[in-house]
Amino acid sequence: MKNVLIIGATGQIGSELTMKLRKEYPGGNIVAGYIKGAEPHDELLQSGPAAEVDITNADQIARAVDTYHIDTIYNLAALLSAVAEARPQLAWKIGVGGLFNVLEVAREKGCAVFTPSSIGSFGLSTPHVKTPQDTIQRPDTIYGVTKVTGELLSDYYYHRFGVDTRSVRFPGLISYTTLPGGGTTDYAVDIYYSAVRGEEFKCPIKPGTFMDMMYMPDALRAAVEIMEADPTRLIHRNSFNIASMSFDPEIIAAKIKEYVPEFKMSYELDPLRQAIADSWPDSLDDTCARQEWDWQPEYDLDAMTRHMLSHLRTKLHVDK
Repeated sequence: MKNVLIIGATGQIGSELTMKLRKEYPGGNIVAGYIKGAEPHDELLQSGPAAEVDITNADQIARAVDTYHIDTIYNLAALLSAVAEARPQLAWKIGVGGLFNVLEVAREKGCAVFTPSSIGSFGLSTPHVKTPQDTIQRPDTIYGVTKVTGELLSDYYYHRFGVDTRSVRFPGLISYTTLPGGGTTDYAVDIYYSAVRGEEFKCPIKPGTFMDMMYMPDALRAAVEIMEADPTRLIHRNSFNIASMSFDPEIIAAKIKEYVPEFKMSYELDPLRQAIADSWPDSLDDTCARQEWDWQPEYDLDAMTRHMLSHLRTKLHVDK
């Protein structure tokens, strides 16, 4: 993996993954693919090449692959869960039609492809505690439907055409760098901002709602490690459960109060987000990822909380 195209490089994951890859592979072309209206800025623009790559435009994808001699594509283009429910046609166009474009270009040009899946690929009929790697996947959101379709389509291109497709199922991702963009698990980012600002947090998810979460540094490392993994060890490909921590709003609030004793939280439930959260697993069994490519998270809730609060205080210019 030397020359990499990141489609969706200015998004929540893409902006941080692009910078990580540029540090990991300083001699390669790590290309920030963007769409009009979401151009890269500052360090993301100045630290490496960028190209307009709309995932719905196969010619743009192919042109970037040829121009920069791309060997690996990270396909991060997607509408997040709550946003996708408001725009299901666009969610399908990007999540499935766009992926088809990527896989076709990869087949023609000999590229490896990473397309993340999600805990949203599961549904109410899935075992919710320690959800197995291989289990029923019947999501009832368009976001989840596109993720399951993406897993199947990626596996098809591997078995039928030999395209090196690999993927992980991301839990909810928490980061201090990029603001969330309409996901069901976003409350677990927003809560830290409220704590640092000294504001009462109004939680949209009811107490007792457990969801798998992960700190962004672990997620970025997983995205790199799965693509570097020895292919002879991989029994699965699309897509691996990965896990780090599972909590409900009461647990994360209590952890924050250990470091911000004056922090307060109340509830202002969002019925859509709550319904989506209720259909997702409480926790994932990531045994296969640990066995097949040595996956191991580095952050637990306490370590993440300390890191988040420290960096957000700096970012928001808060002394305390």
